[in-house]
Amino acid sequence: MSAIAAQEPRLNEQISVRECRLIGYDGTQMGIYPTVQAQRIADDEGLDLVEIAPNADPPVCRIMDYGKFKYDQAIKAKQARKNQSKIETKEMKFRPKIDVGDYTTKKKHVLRFLDAGNKVKITIMFRGREMAHPEQGLTILERLADDLKDMAVIESQPKMEGRNMHMLIAPLPAAAKKKKDESSKEERTQDNA
Repeated sequence: MSAIAAQEPRLNEQISVRECRLIGYDGTQMGIYPTVQAQRIADDEGLDLVEIAPNADPPVCRIMDYGKFKYDQAIKAKQARKNQSKIETKEMKFRPKIDVGDYTTKKKHVLRFLDAGNKVKITIMFRGREMAHPEQGLTILERLADDLKDMAVIESQPKMEGRNMHMLIAPLPAAAKKKKDESSKEERTQDNA
């Protein structure tokens, strides 16, 4: 018997035991019946006989619409997968001598990633003689962290790996984000008053 077959309950004619404890469609205990008679009762109702506890003595069988049961299980599993949140790590690459316009464009992309709930790995790529001035890359990372302090938190501080400098930022937790949004709204209303 394969592992897949072991997971699926036996249905109708696959049930080979002589007698079983029968549970009706509405969940009522009907008693112990010969399997042939239990199968006949299920057929009369236009439903399936499903062995739900094969190791019990005698095995327990239930009258149900097995196709509907499988469909409902698939829908529940789909809903559970849909409600899961998957956090991805996006990456944005900068150069040490980045221009102001390019910086603002890349910062907008980082903001979009953070709004979607993703972590962002910021990479500064050094080439040739730029390696002699890693402080330029560090300045860009610090500036970006300062610009995004209301939206994100630094998860791993800037560190040099070979010719690249990395920093990982994550979106603020929802509760902290809400508080900041509410406090900024209050400040705006006080400014307007």
